[in-house]
Amino acid sequence: MEQYANLLLFGGMFVVMYFFMIRPQQKRAKAEKEFEAGLKVGDKVITKSGLHGRISELAERTIVLETMSGKLKMERSAISLELSKMANEAK
Repeated sequence: MEQYANLLLFGGMFVVMYFFMIRPQQKRAKAEKEFEAGLKVGDKVITKSGLHGRISELAERTIVLETMSGKLKMERSAISLELSKMANEAK
């Protein structure tokens, strides 16, 4: 009987861990992929390192970001979903 209680306890811990840790991370990753796929030329974005700019060219995995000091080529994954949304909502 005690074995079933331990099994139930571990199962419950896994369910709690899934809903508080794994599932939110999966939702966040899905939202970032949708955001990256929805980028278009002319969008104002902020990179994860804090660079502000406007997208001037798009490729499959890279973008060209136009900043005040010139153009930079970087990976699409370098664009921050949260920072870009905050910057576009503030205006």
